[in-house]
Amino acid sequence: MSDLRFGLVGLGARSRLAQYAHKPGEGSAIVAVCDPVAAQRDLALERYPDATAYGDHAELLDQKLDGVFLTTPDDLHEQPAIDFLRAGVPVFVEKPLAITTDGCDRVLQAAYDSGARLYVGHNMRHMPVVLTMRELIQAGAIGDVKAIWCRHFVGHGGDFYFKDWHADRSRTTGLLLQKGAHDIDVMHWLAGGYTTRVNAMGALTLYGGIEDRLDRSGERFKDFVSESNWPPLEQKGLAPVMDVEDLSTANLLLDNGVLMTYEQCHYTPDYWRNYTVIGTHGRLENFGDTAGGVVKVWNSRRSGYREDADQVVEISGESDHHGGADPHLVAEFVRFVRDGGTTLTSPVAARAAVAAGYAATMSLRSNGTPMDIPPLDPTLINYFDNGQVR
Repeated sequence: MSDLRFGLVGLGARSRLAQYAHKPGEGSAIVAVCDPVAAQRDLALERYPDATAYGDHAELLDQKLDGVFLTTPDDLHEQPAIDFLRAGVPVFVEKPLAITTDGCDRVLQAAYDSGARLYVGHNMRHMPVVLTMRELIQAGAIGDVKAIWCRHFVGHGGDFYFKDWHADRSRTTGLLLQKGAHDIDVMHWLAGGYTTRVNAMGALTLYGGIEDRLDRSGERFKDFVSESNWPPLEQKGLAPVMDVEDLSTANLLLDNGVLMTYEQCHYTPDYWRNYTVIGTHGRLENFGDTAGGVVKVWNSRRSGYREDADQVVEISGESDHHGGADPHLVAEFVRFVRDGGTTLTSPVAARAAVAAGYAATMSLRSNGTPMDIPPLDPTLINYFDNGQVR
């Protein structure tokens, strides 16, 4: 079996994903790296010494690559993805697929027109906590799902998202989309439906009052992340452009009648996600979202809270790297490039997550006005749901 030849475009924090596809002599290898920042290219060549470095993704379009990992900042997903797809190159796009609903639709259309395979990096579909909850729901543990609530405690938010391009709405739309795309996709998957209508409220409630700002262009993510920066109001060197919300709540109605609520706060002391799923025969809830946590199921009636649930399932995997999901995500993409077939991730679902996050952001910036989700072309839905085979 000859090695698949992959390119890696965008050499920031998420580019480390590609290391799982770099197995020279074992089926796949990174042969080209690309970033406009020379220092980033030099660091990448230390990890991939046999690769060739480029400053512009257009230089990779005629390199006869078998696939490309696109791990650029969010606003640089759409056009490079379209360019590679039109060149016939299979594409792994880090989530979110794009920063607008229309942008997603343009990428999907390019994949459909070219026939090149499109894969979106929603790694949480490979996280053990999500797989555990989904298996319990599919097994009927709580009956038919009627409601899902997600509270996302984004500890260290001041480091992670308010010191670089993430804080600039022109590059992300907002964190309700940028971060929320993960959780909205998970909730859609657990509920078995997609959002049709949403309203939201939110604001920049804390970090906007910090006047200490610093342009960190060219710095790597690890250079400014610290777990010791506490309390949040004592953060230093925040982004010069900061016009996204640090606190938000969205209410979502799905096409199957399920109701969802998503809450996100970027200055909590802890960093994890709590999902509560309520069905016709009980509810389940996760405590912790990586190894060491549990998913609890309550089915019997009681008055008041009781810690001892009717069923307790321990969460497997790892405590780092998204619960060990990343290697499985990359392995699925490599297999998809080589063999095709079905995948846990879905371009249609990725578009649905962005569409919900985008509409929610437009709602909160319009004082909570409800927003409807524009439907996706049924031809595209059928194409991607059938494994991208005509």
